This record gives sequence, C-alpha cells and structure tokens, in this order.
Amino acid sequence: MTVFVLDSSALLCFIDKETGWNRMAAILQARMDQTVEIAISAVQWGEIAGRVRKKLGASGQNRAMEILAEFRPRIVAANGERAVRAASIKVDRKFAYAGAFALDPAMDSAGQVPVTADYDFKAVDDPARIELLPVK
Repeated sequence: MTVFVLDSSALLCFIDKETGWNRMAAILQARMDQTVEIAISAVQWGEIAGRVRKKLGASGQNRAMEILAEFRPRIVAANGERAVRAASIKVDRKFAYAGAFALDPAMDSAGQVPVTADYDFKAVDDPARIELLPVK
C-alpha cells in the first residue's frame, strides 16, 4: 500500500485551498477509503499547528487539527535517531532542518511518497519519488 508522507506545506495548501489543494483532497479521500496511508513527522505536524494558530488563533488551531486528525495520519515521532538523520539530510543536501524531518520518513522504503508544495524538495536527489504540488 502506498504511504504518502506529507510535508506541512501540502496540508497547509489543503487547509488554505491554494493551488494543488484538490490533489491533497484526493489523497485524503483515498486515506478515508483506506486505499492509501498517510504519515507526517511530528515536527511537520507542529509546524502546521503553529501556522494555523498564528493565522486563526487558538480556536481555529484546535478545529483545524481536529479535522486533520480525522484522516488518521501516522505521526512519526521526532526521536533522537530521526533528529540525527534529519541533521545528516540538512548538512549533506543543504536542506532545511524542518524539511529534513518531512523527507526522512519517506526514505524508509520505496513505497513511501513524499508530497510537498515546497519546491526546495526538487533539489533532493533521493530514490524516493517526490510529488510536488503545483505552485501558486
């Protein structure tokens, strides 16, 4: 089964109904139909919570996170091992540290597909197929 590993930008695109939100809606619907799985790092999950809180306040944050939780994403812990792997991705690929937490879980197996609206991911040379959502 395909596992889509979501970057915060992909879910924020969905929340804000920006360009590419319909692709995210299709992925989330497939998750509800149990034909795919979705995962997101705890760092990315927190990044979404912070951006939504800044834009919509505490009640908006709570509501948005409740809605996203209904899709039952597997939240990948930011443990010591993952932190070191993210640091290696950051240094070796000159990549943002938070973004490295989004990419790291997708590197666990070929069946995991990173999904992002962040075009910095284009520079990553990995065996994982990265699905880039359309730009604004």
